[in-house]
Amino acid sequence: MALVVYLRTVTELRGKGDRIAKVTFRGLSFFSRVLENCEDEARFEQAFRWPIGSQVDGDEMLEIQVFNYSKVFTNRLIGTFRMVLQKVVEEGHLEVSDTLIDDNNTAIRTSISIEIKYQTMDGSVKVWSDGEFLDIPDDCDGTFQFETDSLLSGRSQSSGTSPGRSIHGIPTFRKTGKGVFSAMKLGKTRVSKDDHKKGDDAAILDAEDLDRKAMRLGGGLDPDTISLASVTAVTTNVSNKRSKPDIKMEPSSGRPVDYQISVTVIEARQLIGLNMDPVVCVEIGEEKKYTSMKESTNCPYYNEYFVFDFHVPPDVMFDKILKISVIHSKNLLRSGTLVGTFKLDVGTVYSQPEHQFHHKWAMLSDPDDITAGCKGYVKCDIAVVGKGDNIKTPHKANETDEDDIEGNLLLPEGVPSERQWARFYVKIYRAEGLPKMNTSIMANMKKAFIGENRDLVDPYVLVQFAGQKGKTSVQKSSYEPIWNEQVIFTEMFPPLCRRLKVQIRDSDKVNDVAIGTHFIDLRKIANDGDKGFLPTMGPAWVNMYGSTRNYTLMDEHQDLNEGLGEGVSFRARLLISIAVEILDTSSTEIMSSTEVQIEQVSNMSESATGKMEEFFLFGSFLEATMIDRKIGDKPISFEVTIGNYGNQIDGVSKPASAKKKKEGGGESEEEETELIHNSSDEEAEDDGDLTSVPSTPPMKPVITDRNYFHLPYFEKKPCIYIKSWWQDQRRRLYNSNIMDKIADKLEEGLNDVQEIIKTEKAYPERRLRGVLEELSTSCSRFVTLANKDQNLSGRTKLDKERLKSCMRELESMGQQSKTIRSQVKRNTVRDKLKLVFNFLHRLRFLADEPQHSIPDVFIWMISNNKRIAYARIPSKDILYSIVDEEMGKDCGKVKAVFLRLPGKKGFGSAGWTVQAKLEMYLWLGMNKQRKDFLSGLPSGFEESKAMKGTGIQAVPPISLVYNMKQVFQLRAHMYQARSLFAADSSGLSDPFARVFFSTHSQVTEVLSETLCPTWDQLLVFDNVELYGEAGELRDDPPIIVIELYDQDTVGKAEFIGRTFAKPLTKMVDEHYGPPRFPPQLEYYQIYRGNCAAGDLLAAFELLQIGPAGRAALPPIDGPTDSDRGPLLPVPLGIRPVLSRYRIEVLFWGLRDLKRINLAQVDRPRVDIECAGKGVQSALIQNYKKNPNFSTLVKWFEVDLPENELLHPPLNIRVVDCRAFGRYTLVGSHAVTSLRKFIYSPPDKTANNWAHTGDIVVNMDPEPNIKKMDTVVKIDATTDAVVKVDLNDGEKEKEKKKKKKKKGEEVDEEEPDESMLDWWSKYFASIETMMETLRAQEAALAEAEEREDLEIAAESAEIKADDFPMKGTKPKEKNKDKKSSKDKKKNHDGTEKRPPKPKVDELMVYNKELESEFGSFEDWLHTFNLYRGKAGDDIDHNVVDDDRIVGRFKGSLCMYKLPLSEEITREAGFDPNMGMFQSIPHNDPINVLIRIYIIRATDLHPADINGKADPYIVIRLGKSEIRDKESYISKQLNPVFGKSFDIEATFPMESMLTVAVYDWDLVGTDDLIGETKIDLENRYYSKHRATCGIASNYSVHGYNAWRDPQKPTQILVKLCKEGKLDGPHYGPGGKVKVGNRIFLGSTEIEDESGLKKQTEEHLALTVLRHWEEIPRVGCKLIPEHVETRPLLNPDKPGIEQGRIEMWVDMFPMDVPAPGPAIDISPRKPKRYELRVIIWNTDEVILEDDDYFTGEKSSDIFVRGWLKGQQEDKQDTDVHYHSLTGEGNFNWRFVFPFDYLMAEEKIVISKKESMFSWDETEYKIPARLTLQVWDADHFSADDFLGAIELDLNKFPRGAKTAKQCSLGMVLKEHELPTISIFKQKRVKGWWPFVARDENDEFELTGKVEAELHLLTAEEAEKNPVGLGRNEPEPLEKPNRPDTTFLWFLSPLKAIRYLICNRYKWLIIKIVLALLLLIMVGLFLYSMPGYLVKKLLGA
Repeated sequence: MALVVYLRTVTELRGKGDRIAKVTFRGLSFFSRVLENCEDEARFEQAFRWPIGSQVDGDEMLEIQVFNYSKVFTNRLIGTFRMVLQKVVEEGHLEVSDTLIDDNNTAIRTSISIEIKYQTMDGSVKVWSDGEFLDIPDDCDGTFQFETDSLLSGRSQSSGTSPGRSIHGIPTFRKTGKGVFSAMKLGKTRVSKDDHKKGDDAAILDAEDLDRKAMRLGGGLDPDTISLASVTAVTTNVSNKRSKPDIKMEPSSGRPVDYQISVTVIEARQLIGLNMDPVVCVEIGEEKKYTSMKESTNCPYYNEYFVFDFHVPPDVMFDKILKISVIHSKNLLRSGTLVGTFKLDVGTVYSQPEHQFHHKWAMLSDPDDITAGCKGYVKCDIAVVGKGDNIKTPHKANETDEDDIEGNLLLPEGVPSERQWARFYVKIYRAEGLPKMNTSIMANMKKAFIGENRDLVDPYVLVQFAGQKGKTSVQKSSYEPIWNEQVIFTEMFPPLCRRLKVQIRDSDKVNDVAIGTHFIDLRKIANDGDKGFLPTMGPAWVNMYGSTRNYTLMDEHQDLNEGLGEGVSFRARLLISIAVEILDTSSTEIMSSTEVQIEQVSNMSESATGKMEEFFLFGSFLEATMIDRKIGDKPISFEVTIGNYGNQIDGVSKPASAKKKKEGGGESEEEETELIHNSSDEEAEDDGDLTSVPSTPPMKPVITDRNYFHLPYFEKKPCIYIKSWWQDQRRRLYNSNIMDKIADKLEEGLNDVQEIIKTEKAYPERRLRGVLEELSTSCSRFVTLANKDQNLSGRTKLDKERLKSCMRELESMGQQSKTIRSQVKRNTVRDKLKLVFNFLHRLRFLADEPQHSIPDVFIWMISNNKRIAYARIPSKDILYSIVDEEMGKDCGKVKAVFLRLPGKKGFGSAGWTVQAKLEMYLWLGMNKQRKDFLSGLPSGFEESKAMKGTGIQAVPPISLVYNMKQVFQLRAHMYQARSLFAADSSGLSDPFARVFFSTHSQVTEVLSETLCPTWDQLLVFDNVELYGEAGELRDDPPIIVIELYDQDTVGKAEFIGRTFAKPLTKMVDEHYGPPRFPPQLEYYQIYRGNCAAGDLLAAFELLQIGPAGRAALPPIDGPTDSDRGPLLPVPLGIRPVLSRYRIEVLFWGLRDLKRINLAQVDRPRVDIECAGKGVQSALIQNYKKNPNFSTLVKWFEVDLPENELLHPPLNIRVVDCRAFGRYTLVGSHAVTSLRKFIYSPPDKTANNWAHTGDIVVNMDPEPNIKKMDTVVKIDATTDAVVKVDLNDGEKEKEKKKKKKKKGEEVDEEEPDESMLDWWSKYFASIETMMETLRAQEAALAEAEEREDLEIAAESAEIKADDFPMKGTKPKEKNKDKKSSKDKKKNHDGTEKRPPKPKVDELMVYNKELESEFGSFEDWLHTFNLYRGKAGDDIDHNVVDDDRIVGRFKGSLCMYKLPLSEEITREAGFDPNMGMFQSIPHNDPINVLIRIYIIRATDLHPADINGKADPYIVIRLGKSEIRDKESYISKQLNPVFGKSFDIEATFPMESMLTVAVYDWDLVGTDDLIGETKIDLENRYYSKHRATCGIASNYSVHGYNAWRDPQKPTQILVKLCKEGKLDGPHYGPGGKVKVGNRIFLGSTEIEDESGLKKQTEEHLALTVLRHWEEIPRVGCKLIPEHVETRPLLNPDKPGIEQGRIEMWVDMFPMDVPAPGPAIDISPRKPKRYELRVIIWNTDEVILEDDDYFTGEKSSDIFVRGWLKGQQEDKQDTDVHYHSLTGEGNFNWRFVFPFDYLMAEEKIVISKKESMFSWDETEYKIPARLTLQVWDADHFSADDFLGAIELDLNKFPRGAKTAKQCSLGMVLKEHELPTISIFKQKRVKGWWPFVARDENDEFELTGKVEAELHLLTAEEAEKNPVGLGRNEPEPLEKPNRPDTTFLWFLSPLKAIRYLICNRYKWLIIKIVLALLLLIMVGLFLYSMPGYLVKKLLGA
């Protein structure tokens, strides 16, 4: 077997040179010989042979590349030819000649001819099976496409081609084939949607003679192939001379947004420390919030909820540090001691799935002692909500999993649970290029005073990381400061904080300001894979950008220097490096504190960051148009800067370092020699003193139109050039460019696939396969390219590691994309698309290079010495490389650059207007490679130089003079726009479009009051002069800018949005006809800032005017309709084909109309308009009395395009008819897509089940058969059954049923009916919902696994898209699905706790009912009416609620005329109602509304204490119920359990508002949040949302039937409405409806327990499976509870909590319903826990005996149950225990209230003495026992404790010996018991405490008995506390040492005195004696004195 390729010739080559060809098949390449000096034809005449082992597959690929050969440099690719070998495989021999395609997959003129032979083993040729590709339908309408190597042929090829460009070269065959496609040539034949548009290469010119059919195959003329607004429509470059413009204008960063961060602190565990009183502090940025204090526990339970609100830019938000710390014994006076902290940045939380951590444990560490290890855990929920994010609260899984702390740590995915401490070293070496920070006045003053002129800046560097800051020293007066210092941070690794901020600041006493800021993203400088590396960076220069460099005291753009927003100018560059060292915390000499340290580091050599090279930047301004008129007509010049080079203020010539070298020799010789080698001598001489020309000469602007100027460049284009010196780090940029290009191609391909899916074209999967194919080839290309020149100087560790990891990633990406490619099927396209989008994000992430090299280029427009507007161009985008892939995407290409205002000025509307549009050519490269710098310019120019004289070649031109000029006529066919932005206060706009092309502009007419204008206007631009070669202009015309404005009567027109387009170009010598002409209309997306603001439907053609003048152009039909005056309409070939449609409108009513100009709307009318035709509703006579219309259905006929995608929007307007014939517009609504309203006649065959017989639907619970639409037994042994089309809702039901069956199989004692209440049902249902969710997750995972297996299997046997016969395979598949589901069920059902008791359940929806049932718009739709200007919000997913002025209810139905007869002939067809048959009447109707509110969760706190006092308010129409009395104190999760009845009249009162308010003692109550429910849509819905259908029918008990109508009555009514035959009840529990038979039971029990016959169960069975009834069936709403988000109008889009509720509605004209169900909250049950402490043993001894020195303890036991110690009880003291044994026989009695369902104790107490009322707390039932050592005079000593969770605690040991520490440590493994089940338990339990090393140690054992009684039992047999009556316990038998006090008091006193207080007593006695002596002395002194004096 062999494949032989004979390569003949390659013709029409350009230029002269050596040629070589490379032929590749199956990865094996052969090179041809080199043909030297050949001109336009290369005759290779060479054969290549591949011996092959396996059959050649029809979709394998042959690739031939032709190169220009070069001995020295890499070969340069001329073009590529690729071909799929299918035809070869079929025929065995083929000759082909075709054109090549270039890198951008654009056809070039060069063509190739080859011959291919394929021999198989047996000499035969494999015949292709059932034509996978060639299955061409006869009508061939352009939908047929096939896979190309690059991307699906049908759309653009890879990056090069725009979304639709015409079929390129159609291969010509010498061998007669089967028509044009037989060769399956791949490179170009592309079926495209709008191909003939974006015109193409010359290859097409000779294609016209092919027959039309082939053309249509290739480049459809079929209107169905036109895309909706293609994102890529213009942004794709067509040839290689122009790059894509960027549509989005406004900078998005830096604009503040609303954020809400909610933190719930649930509990803390294992806190280190004895007997502590912990408080948790949550700190975000500067804000701190504290929990309450819990006393003496190290596992406190808080469950407190905090909310922080911010309004800051996203970057600032995500850099904020969130810190959770636990503080011990904090109070008003002392700040407490810190136990431990945990920190992470907000960005980490936001990047989690659902933006939240739920029930995770944060691990605390001590910042002052990093050797200490873990200090405890805090369990919390953290969620970050931005505007428009909706957070799903995850189902709270059962508590057991959560006690597993290690498995639920608060860490992002992929971060190891054991984090270590690490040092982060940030070395700051030096900076250069700093701006002068003082104004010149200050400088002169300083000079006057000091007498010297120093650098006026005192820089220092501030580094911020993880909430800590470090500063370097200040270098006084230096523009090039050298610090050589390092800042050291100590932080856990990996850090949970993603960015490190480095800022250069100017130290100044007055204002210390930032000079520039740079953020380093740690994820980009590290890799956490198994082959990853620690964060490392540099030494590398980072560039800082910020405000402009002209110095003013008050810099208006100071924010830019702080790093907010995009910098508008270069500020400085800073040399830094980063390293991380993981600490070994066990070593002794380690610094244990985390304070930031600053140290000196050694200096760094010059060359370490790379070799200094000279770079050359060249730019040419080809056009400057659209200059904003506001700027004035002063002369304008443009300045280009790179770094500080080219800057007029402090322009730099050569850097000092380079100069020094020149003087001191050193490396200079090398440079010189290189220069000499590299180029001619003149260049070398001249080079030294080539001056830069950084700005264009000033020039006065000329008027374009009333908004814009342009500069009159005409044929003379100014140029700039700048020489600059930078370290040569191009490799970084090259790698980044390669990845960017791969990503661009990928993005474009993915956009195409999305487009194909969106427009429902054929074969999106083929296009996706093409995309993946291309991705894998580009990835492998990256690996080969990136791997070279490894040994450059200045390569840092990060460079090497990044290269390795990028290569690994791209290699694996290539592999994966291959794998995924083989798995792409029609049905998996969407999933795979998601996967591939992940690749795209990954690529973009990898392409961003963290180590900068060359700074970005800035272009400033300067007028009158003021800097007006700028553009910033990344230097990598214009960097030159000889390798094509590495070249920047805009290098050497003409790019449309839009200048914008700097900084904050650019936000909002100012940022949308273009300040100027430049057509610019830029080239940046090494000076050595300079010879190519002009190669990309449009040809046809002469250079004009600045100076004359010798060596002129080397000097770049200062301007280019174009001597070639072409004249064109541009025709802009402006057809219509849709979904425009509402710019007027009426909610509409008066739009007109302005079209700019080159220096010309024209305007369409203004259409008033519409958001969907159809201009249908042709704008003709005559004599447009374009400079350059004709051929290039054909491939690459300049872009057209279309701006839409809103015309205002006064003042300037307001900007609506802008879009770009490329015209389709026709040269003189081309024929105007298919396939390229006439152009097709295409959608262009309109942008306003960064938001889409509508679509424009238009086509543009550029026609060359030749020597024959305009006469030769295709004619323009004059204005056809006289009424439009001189306006030209869009000509016939271009405007869409129309056909006649009828649109029927159902007018139901208007709701909630707001006042207009303070006047009420009284007599409204609705006008419907579509494509100029329309209909008006009847007038509503009195809106207040009845807002419904009297005439329900009206219709009108209209001509609409055949192609659905081109249908114009339909406008709904509501006007109010005032007196005297005045009309006011109330509001309007545009229905953009009529698609969902298109009527399709019912398909009789499919829906009516072409079965003649009846179908049995088995509902019998006995055999394990699930309910089926069609039951097929597979075989007798299994119970497996095939279920056809099972949707999710039913799955859940089935799962429930299954669960119940499990319940039945096991003989569980049935719960007593009287015990059960509605709450039992509710809790059971919630549990089922959780299980269902878990099962669904598991099933999903399993399905994915199975899909992978299937794919593997299929790729082995069957080719894609080639499915087996429908009958066979699905059965087996379903069979294994079923069995796996059974297995799953077993897991679910049996492993969990004992089977669930059988309780009837209801459906718990964890969202609102509307989202589950399509907003109940099954036939009645609600259209919001808007008025007023649209808000400019970045997120368009947030609806502007303030603009809604009311709602129109009705519906639409459109169909093509004429309609088939069948429908109108049906029985009972009412012609007045048209398609809206069987619709109820809209007369007013009275309804009883019953609202059940169960509970609210996660409310936003409203009071200062972080709580709220919520109560319910219900509003409906005029009536309002305020349930203020029953507010619930201090609760954020209140259980309301109430029902409210309101009577209402539809339609006047149909919007129900349920609000939760916060009760305040003083002041008004605040709204927490509210939810609105449209009751009317529910009431009229076919889903029957009036009263949910219960799962079982019973007449009494907790599950009694609530609906006044019984199931049988409901069923009869439904059958009658649906015109169904039935119901017929048959014997044996059968009922027949239509052709379905349902089975069920027929008995029911009443209250007295008697069985009765009934048909209700049968009827209920039918109702619960109503969706299976053919034609009329739909799911009926089950008995349910819905969860609705609460929203607050002040905080739009951010959820304020949720409320669980449901609504029943009963019409008043039927019998009244029974009383409401009682759902009042369960009262907690009173219990009494009696704990008898019998004995203790082995308690550690604390005291020393003074005499004997022996150890003893005075033991007592303390216990408490409720939350804190307020109910603590102590035993008496067992004194002087010498062995640690204590005998007590002491009884504690704890009464408590307990909620069984929630397993919580309920306590009510006042929070503080100032509280108004008691607050209810729910806390876990935990009994705490502690053992203490009593001291008489000092505080008692704590010895140990044990905490028993009464629901699950380890069984006590039988004896003290068996009692060990393991009972606490291994709690999870031991069997546990619940006191609520056991009632009485006795045993030994250990007391534990932590020793110095924080290890647990055993400090004693206690023998206790726990006895639980209900309050009633406790009353019957009371007991006494301690040892008191009644039922006293006997006195303990204690040894005599303990009774010391009583037996020998003297002994005891002596013991006390002698031992402890001997010295104290001696001191006191001595002091007393002294006192007595002094007293006596004073007493007798006077007497003695007298005696002495008298001499007696």
